[in-house]
Amino acid sequence: MTTPEFAQRLAAISTDIKQPICTYFNRRGQAIRVGVGTPRQTQIPPLELPRYGAERLSGIRCITTQLKTEPPNEASLTAMALQRLDSLIVLNVTGSGFERRGGGATGYVKEAYIANLTPENGSTWQVSPPLSLDIVVNQDFIDLVAEIEGRFQQEFVAQNVDSDRDRVLLVGMITDGITPQQLKDTVVELERLINTAGGEVLQIVQQKRSRVHPQTVVGEGKVQEIALMAQTLGANLIVFDRDLSPSQVRNLEIQIGIRVVDRTEVILDIFAQRAQSRAGKLQVELAQLEYMLPRLTGRGQAMSRLGGGIGTRGPGETKLETERRAIAKRISRLQTEVDQLQAHRSRLRQQRQHREVPSIAIVGYTNAGKSTLLNALTNSDVYTADQLFATLDPTTRRMLLPDAVTSRPKQIVLTDTVGFIHELPASLMDAFRATLEEVTEADALLHVADLSHPAWHSQIRSVMSILSEMPITPGPALVVLNKIDCADSETLELAREEFPQAVFISAREVLGLETLRQRISQLIRYAVAS
Repeated sequence: MTTPEFAQRLAAISTDIKQPICTYFNRRGQAIRVGVGTPRQTQIPPLELPRYGAERLSGIRCITTQLKTEPPNEASLTAMALQRLDSLIVLNVTGSGFERRGGGATGYVKEAYIANLTPENGSTWQVSPPLSLDIVVNQDFIDLVAEIEGRFQQEFVAQNVDSDRDRVLLVGMITDGITPQQLKDTVVELERLINTAGGEVLQIVQQKRSRVHPQTVVGEGKVQEIALMAQTLGANLIVFDRDLSPSQVRNLEIQIGIRVVDRTEVILDIFAQRAQSRAGKLQVELAQLEYMLPRLTGRGQAMSRLGGGIGTRGPGETKLETERRAIAKRISRLQTEVDQLQAHRSRLRQQRQHREVPSIAIVGYTNAGKSTLLNALTNSDVYTADQLFATLDPTTRRMLLPDAVTSRPKQIVLTDTVGFIHELPASLMDAFRATLEEVTEADALLHVADLSHPAWHSQIRSVMSILSEMPITPGPALVVLNKIDCADSETLELAREEFPQAVFISAREVLGLETLRQRISQLIRYAVAS
């Protein structure tokens, strides 16, 4: 682990300058880093470590001095865990000693502690009792490391039986203006989004701050806690409940050592999995590229090399600039294709308007039962599932209804649109403008809400907020409260008081659909007349 000569010399220098000193060695015995300060102050960022992983140690040990006569504190042990050090050797100095004739020092080390990581549940590290320097020098370092890594390897294999799923640590923030209930609703929804995207939430971390930290979102101590928790649980992904700037992602990844994403990136991943039609894939790709473009700088030094080939030589265009230009060209081409898609759908709507066929768009929060309602009203077989964003592409179906006045059969078209969500990402709003235009150009709307959801009221407000922000004001809307078979009596009574004009239905159990058809006829007549 160390030699008595080196330990005494290190303790002598530390005593002389009255500061702790940390020295980092690889397994060849080469000093790779020396710092004045504690292990917390001098720690190596995870991405700079020569080897890193949940199943093994980093191949580096730290020998440090400590001016106070006490065991290593939690901050030093946390730094050891974050760097996955082979071991941490803490030398408590006596504060005195003497130089030997001919060089060397002695009497400067009072006692020593050996700390190392352990994979056992309920404990992250283990610390030896105070030892004499002679005992530390005679420790078999190679055998100790081999034994620890063997236990970590067994634990890692057990954790990764289901390695296809991302193991996620979810981070939520309570800032000024956010209530604990709002945070709970946001975190529960994000957990469902992560599960829908194919991840598994291992644990939820929360912090209350007056405002977001500009560099790391959460405080410095909480970043260390997240990093340590990710190590302990074997997480390979950190998800934050809010949008992160490129610099925040970069700072967090440097300090934590694993991939960090925000809520928008999770939603984009779900959209990429759900897109089936060419139009859907086109719009998803556009949204992803618009999200990625300002974040290219977060990809580290790999993007800073000089390019090669035609168009990349000259005054020195970097690889980053080349890729940014390529993405900008691709975005421009996709924007043109989305405009063409928009024009195509506009022509289809004009044909329906020319034939005087009224149109109704079904809107609402994701997983509110819009596709199930479309199937129930039109006897269709559109894909439905108890998932967020199960339907991505708009689906239009015909429907015959008796006229509200003459009772003659009248043909209308119903369009099932993509579900909304709280704080819908701006890149999705722009990329899916061709789809969302089905909402603004419809004669009327059916606003479907899931009455069985605990946050049904805030979901209705979120949808109304998104509709109010659209460039063209949509037509009149009829609120349809779905899943009444799963809602309790108290919720039903509250909903009837707040939305007296709403229609209460259960699309799955076919309850209240006849009343809904009558109200749709009245809505169509009102919308066409106005």
